[in-house]
Amino acid sequence: MLVLASASARRIMLLRAWGFRPEVIQVIVSELLDRDISPREGVILLAERKALAGLAQWRKLGGKPEDLVLGADTMVVLGRESLGKPGTPAEAREMLQSLSGRQHSVLTGVAIIRLTGEKELAVVETEVNFRKLSADQIRTYVATGESMDKAGAYAIQGGAQDFVESYSGSLTNVIGLPMEYVSEKLKTWGRCQPGELFPRERN
Repeated sequence: MLVLASASARRIMLLRAWGFRPEVIQVIVSELLDRDISPREGVILLAERKALAGLAQWRKLGGKPEDLVLGADTMVVLGRESLGKPGTPAEAREMLQSLSGRQHSVLTGVAIIRLTGEKELAVVETEVNFRKLSADQIRTYVATGESMDKAGAYAIQGGAQDFVESYSGSLTNVIGLPMEYVSEKLKTWGRCQPGELFPRERN
């Protein structure tokens, strides 16, 4: 059985689109990090926290030893600054203005933990180049509300797709879960227990 320790609609959508049918549990963990921690260390630490919290909940619900729990966390990094989810429309506009005409990185930490304690941790990075954005473009986009629950204040699969000039790496990573990596790892781990993961055949 695959358990997603997240209520993120984007991550659920990506897993289902790639043929997986996870059980979903919502977890609440501290997202506070030491000031001197690097973004790469931060995303993997948060992903592991989520997976461990999910594992504890799933074990209480009677999970089997071979079940897998998946946790993930995504950050947008511009230079040395990590951009999280904006708290206000004004913050969203500021974030998009800072990204305008520049390259940034999207980092996703992925933690896969089996109830027996085995785990695999990784960080996947995608480089994204933004076009130069006008103040009107930014205002119009932020007014849609799409920015407010997105790291970096944009959704590449939504209204901000035209903001992106180019990217290098996994597109699904920018959306919220690097499915090329995740799919390969889940299928590899799943082969140890046939039938515990449910990949859907794709034409």
